[in-house]
Amino acid sequence: MRVFGNDVSVGRPAPGTGAGRKGLKSNALGLFSSVAMGLASTAPAYSLAATLGIIVAGVGLQAPIVTMLAFIPMLLVAYAFRELNASNADCGTTFTWATRAFGPRVGWMGGWGLVVANIIVMANLAEVAAAYGFRLVGLDDLANDRLWTTAVGVGWIVVLTAVCYVGIEFSSAVQRWLLCLEVAVLILFALAALVRVYTDPPPTAIHVSASWFNPFEVPSVKALTSGLLAGVFIYWGWDTAFSVNEETVDSTRIPGRAAILATVLLLVMYGLVSTSAQAFAGVGTSGIGLGNTRDSEDVLSVLGQAVFGSQGAGLLLSRLLILMVLTSALASAETTILPLARTVFSMAVHKAVPARFARVHRRFLTPTWGTLGMGVASLALYVLLTVFSRNVVADTIESVGLAIAFQYGVTGFACVWYHRKVLADNAGNLVFKGLLPGLGGLIMALLFLYATFVVYANPRYGETTVDVPLIGRTGGVTVLGLGALLIGLLLMPVVTRGHGVALKLQRNLLPRRLPRHAAVDAASRYLPADNGSGVGGDWYDVIPLSGTRVGLVVGDVLGHGLRAAATMGRLRTGVRVLARLDLTPDELLSRLADLVEESACEGGHRRGPGRPRPHTDEALGVSCVYAVYDPVSAQCSLARAGNLVPAVVDPRTGLVHRPRVPPGPPLGVGGLPYQSTELELAPGSLLALFTDGLLQTARDREAGLVQLARVLTGARGSLEALCDRAVADLLPGPVDVDATLLLVRTRLLDRTQFAEWSVLPDPAAVATVRTAVGKQLSDWDLHDLAFTSELVVSELVTNAIRYVGGPIRVRLIRDRALICEVSDTGHTSPNLRHAASEDEGGRGLFIIAQMTHRWGTRYTPTGKTIWTEQDMP
Repeated sequence: MRVFGNDVSVGRPAPGTGAGRKGLKSNALGLFSSVAMGLASTAPAYSLAATLGIIVAGVGLQAPIVTMLAFIPMLLVAYAFRELNASNADCGTTFTWATRAFGPRVGWMGGWGLVVANIIVMANLAEVAAAYGFRLVGLDDLANDRLWTTAVGVGWIVVLTAVCYVGIEFSSAVQRWLLCLEVAVLILFALAALVRVYTDPPPTAIHVSASWFNPFEVPSVKALTSGLLAGVFIYWGWDTAFSVNEETVDSTRIPGRAAILATVLLLVMYGLVSTSAQAFAGVGTSGIGLGNTRDSEDVLSVLGQAVFGSQGAGLLLSRLLILMVLTSALASAETTILPLARTVFSMAVHKAVPARFARVHRRFLTPTWGTLGMGVASLALYVLLTVFSRNVVADTIESVGLAIAFQYGVTGFACVWYHRKVLADNAGNLVFKGLLPGLGGLIMALLFLYATFVVYANPRYGETTVDVPLIGRTGGVTVLGLGALLIGLLLMPVVTRGHGVALKLQRNLLPRRLPRHAAVDAASRYLPADNGSGVGGDWYDVIPLSGTRVGLVVGDVLGHGLRAAATMGRLRTGVRVLARLDLTPDELLSRLADLVEESACEGGHRRGPGRPRPHTDEALGVSCVYAVYDPVSAQCSLARAGNLVPAVVDPRTGLVHRPRVPPGPPLGVGGLPYQSTELELAPGSLLALFTDGLLQTARDREAGLVQLARVLTGARGSLEALCDRAVADLLPGPVDVDATLLLVRTRLLDRTQFAEWSVLPDPAAVATVRTAVGKQLSDWDLHDLAFTSELVVSELVTNAIRYVGGPIRVRLIRDRALICEVSDTGHTSPNLRHAASEDEGGRGLFIIAQMTHRWGTRYTPTGKTIWTEQDMP
């Protein structure tokens, strides 16, 4: 599809650029633009026009101080945002930070609170913009017509969604112009009102008094709470500076500075305008008084004409004030779409909502479905509420305060808990990461609880009441506010269920932890795909083998979801079983290919003319690389099916090279036989096995391999840290397909841990090697295993001399178990059987099996090796 002249990326998400590494445009905003975003999102002119009358109705002459007091919890929460952003600059803000602090459920609810508040307020802003647009051109009758205001409001949402979609820089430029006009007219209005109060006062004018700034003269705690919640609403929006943090220069610091600066500027602006408006109009309930309920939803339009006059320049200025409220609503609507889209985008990246919302436009570098989807959601809610009831719309807007208080409270507490381990390090951490955010969160929580269950729950509050079962008649604001949050609680398991089930299956089928092994150190990473099912068929494993050897495997099953995960589980089990047979890598892949093709045939997917293609989640076309490393000889044998290639880092030079491993067909496809290749790995060599998903965001596969080589070059530190670095560099954002990385650092078994002897094919040599074995075990202080080990060596060497002849080698290895190996040039494997009572032989291998923990046979290029393991005492 085409939108605004370019293709929408409906395939894989764009590769990450910048701090957030999710594909959004980096370094697009500076400090001034961030401050402008924060200020514009609060809509100072509209917020004052819509709430100043409500505050005056509740607290009377103390409206200025209540307006200013609301600044305190906002400043405290702003510090919480600043500190969390410095630790993790993520555009998901509350969702991401609460998830890291308290887990996915609290994080989801924090993000949902932000989404609810933004979508609801979008409906109100669209209606305000439509009404003020008509008033600006003198069509007051149409401003009160529901059909016309709804139609124009829908148009404004469409236009502003388009502005946000075409790029953050264009949106920022629009914001700067709109905000400058808004602030200039507000300051002009405030100064003109004060001048009129002291030079040409209207009958309602009262001089500014110190009592206006005394909060203890507020009539009641309930009135103070109601006023503070309204004050919280007029300050809400500065956190937009954090929602665009991944598109901001110096994303860990600039958004924090911008938010603090924005709240301080709002304090000055609100204090000045509320004081001047109250001094000019008074708090009376008639005329232009701020207590007049007829004008409580729009006090500035009434005051504009009274302050500036209705003739000449005064008429122009009063119209300019109306234009200011219009542009304020539009600017706020635009900056409401920005954080809304980015919050949903981050939630999609973290798989809390469908992954389609994680798509980024290739050209504009803005969230594709996050922006368009939230625009559509705002349209739907606006039309629904407008058609349903004007009273419901009014109560819904007041319920936004509950969602805001909930979101900010969660963020304040998340900051304290997230930084709890560093609070005692110094006084700065204690104050700015602990005390201030914790106090802000506590104030917001108390406001939320008191308003929800005392103020708004009163049936006489607001425009609507609801008869709640078992509770009775309850205020509509409480029902709507809590109901919106509870909907998020119900949606949480629904939207994440598919991903959760598939991911849980995948996690259970993969190794919970890699086993410790004498041959290697290992670390791994698995990243599920960002699609509807969330997982695919990648797997990895580290398999202990006989003789302290270790098997290493990485594989990739086509497709996603439960079918791919189940197929992966079958293949991983098959590899482990075949590996225990001590097969060479090429032989193991050949047998695994037979298993894959047999499984496909059982599923009805036989290859041949006229046969349908198999489902992409079936096992046909599996890629896999399998390696066996021997820490005694430092030899590594590899084979591959498909196009997976390993990388090796030389421990001496730190350089990366890709060994030439003969290519083999994907499992189940058929074709040329698999071939193994032998490598000699110096101690400390780094072997990287990975699926193609690790390279998916690179320009092409070769560029991805070069980028991986750059990460691995000279790597000598922790394998876990190296895995993190590789994933951060190669997969900075959402991924389309699974990605798996297995890093292994090789070891050479210490010479004191094993002993070897060459034995002549002479029966007299049996006693000599038996004595040597006993002495070696005595040197290792393993006297308890001497009798069994001598018996095992005697029996196996005797059989080799009797049935094979030729060179014989005996090797003891002391690891977590005592390993005894006898190698000869024969290619016939002995069989364990129960000897009959009259048989003269056939009991030796049976006795060995009973006295050891495990035994087995593996073939080598020169013959075979029979090995046994005994548990260490």
